[in-house]
Order: sequence, then C-alpha cells, then structure tokens
Amino acid sequence: MKQHIAVEGEADLRAEPTDVGLTNPTTSNLCKRFGAKRQRKMPELPDIVVYMEALEQRVVGHVLENLEVRGPSLLRTADPPVYSVQGQRVTALRRIGKRIAFGFDNDLWLVFHLMIAGRLHWSQKKKTADGRRTLAAFDFDNGTLTLTEAGTRKRASLHLVRGEAGLAALDPGGVDVFAVSLDQFSAVLTSANHTLKRALTDPRLFSGIGNAYSDEILFHAQLSPVLLTQRMKPEEIKRLYEATKQTLTLWTENLRKESGTKFPEKVTAFRDEMAVHGRYGKPCPRCGAKVQRIRYASNETDYCPHCQTGGKLLADRSLSRLLRQDWPRTPEELEERRRA
Repeated sequence: MKQHIAVEGEADLRAEPTDVGLTNPTTSNLCKRFGAKRQRKMPELPDIVVYMEALEQRVVGHVLENLEVRGPSLLRTADPPVYSVQGQRVTALRRIGKRIAFGFDNDLWLVFHLMIAGRLHWSQKKKTADGRRTLAAFDFDNGTLTLTEAGTRKRASLHLVRGEAGLAALDPGGVDVFAVSLDQFSAVLTSANHTLKRALTDPRLFSGIGNAYSDEILFHAQLSPVLLTQRMKPEEIKRLYEATKQTLTLWTENLRKESGTKFPEKVTAFRDEMAVHGRYGKPCPRCGAKVQRIRYASNETDYCPHCQTGGKLLADRSLSRLLRQDWPRTPEELEERRRA
C-alpha cells in the first residue's frame, strides 16, 4: 500500500526535500537540483518602518541638492525625469507595501523598492557614489543617502511618479494589518483558498509581510504553513490575526532598540532571537523539537512540527508521490534515517 505524507493544504509552496539526507539516487538528484540556492534576505514591514523613522529624522524638511543614479537597471521610469526632484524639499514619507516613498514639494514621489539585497545607508558627509554595490547617491543639505545592492543580480528599483495616482499604480493593494478589524482581516484571508504561507506573503492581500516574519507569525499562532485559508476555524483566524500584529509589533520594537539613534545598518532576515526562521535543525524555543524546513524556488519555510503540524513533516504533494515510502513522516523517522 502506498504511503504519502499528510499535507494540510494545496502544494503551492513547491517544497523541495533538500534537508532529509535520503540515499535514493532520484531523491539525491532532486536535492542537488533544487537545494543549491540559499534563502534570500528581504526587508519587510518592521525593517521598512525603522528605515522610515530614521529617514524622517534626517530628510523630511531638507532639500535634495544633487542625485546620481549609477545602476543602469535601477531607474524604472523616464517621465517625469529623475532630476525633476533635484533642488526640491522632502515633505513626506510613506510606506507602500515594502516600498519607501519620498514626497517632494512639487508633488513628485521618489519610490524605492529594495527587493532582496538592496540597502540604504546614511552619511552626514556628502559623498559621490563609489564602488560596484552603490547604485545611487542622494545629496541632501545635511548628508548623503546611498542605495547599495549586493550580488550580481540587480533587482532593486527606483520610480519617480506624479501625485497620488502615480503612487496608487505602484501599490499592490494589500491591507495593513494594523488598520483592519478581525472581520476585515478574515475576509481578506479567506478571499481565496491558499495556504497560510502564501496568503500572508501575498502583497495583494497583506502589506509588507514576507518570508521571514510570516514564519514567525505562524509559529506564534501555532498554525501550519500549508493549512488552507478557507478551511480555517474562526478561533484559528483570530489567533492568526493577533499573532500577526503582536509579532510585527515586537520585531519593530526590537529593531528600534537595536538601531537607537543611529541609522539602521543591520537589516537582515536572519536573527538569533527568531523562534524558527533561519533556525533549521535548532531546538524550538517552546517545545525543544528540532525546527524543520521545506524549500521552494529560492525561498524556504521554517516551522516546528510539534507546535504547528501535529508532529508531521511537510512535503510537496507531487514530490511525496515520487518519493512514496522513502519520505519520513515524522521528525523521529527523520532522525532514524540520519543515523542509519
């Protein structure tokens, strides 16, 4: 009789079993094929909020005297010309999902999307863009803001748009969890039948939540990342709603304390204080079980099988059919295979 791993939702995580260590040749080849990429790091809502608070103290009310854009792929708009904001004063800052928007007194908005490896830096001394990582430099009357991006694949973007209509065109439309009621949150969450991981990280549903903090939210809510949203009980939705707000608030406060009065420089998705994200193989802080992970595309989901999935290891359905009995169903089976 064929055995398949129990999966609580649809296979939209595209998981790869790169951490199981099975000896089956087919499995080994799959691991090599899909397990080469490391998990990426992307600034999410708490990081963006702390960035904006630091920027508000430094650039709002100040004039952008000069700008230099070096990255050929960075600037994504031609009209209005990017130099239209030169000599203009910053009047507002706004978060658009994971984007940071600078509003100028001529009703133009300069919108940054840092994507995975983009980072902002502040120097009180004016300096020109230098080095291969520096894609742009913005000289204000009190210092310089630079945008860097690590790696060879450049994904960060910069848009210059006119007014509210231009901003709206860049907004994916996800709701701010701090601005909606439980009923509104529930309506958005169950508007389509997706897995929880996919729903939380969909910018069209929720604003600013990505791979790292979604893992932490689901851990604190004690919910499986592959639980289907339209199968959730009201008490589970309430638990998720509260965990989402509490987790994002906690990490925003943590990052504020870490930065203090300095400009935030240690923006990363991997932090020792996190419960499960980036902690594969380490003990769960709640129960002591080893944190597990499933990989899909260039991302991974980290979870505690004891606290979140009833002791079950998660896998992609199609891959489960391929592996059949070779796939361990519990953490205990996994440990036995590793010792064999």
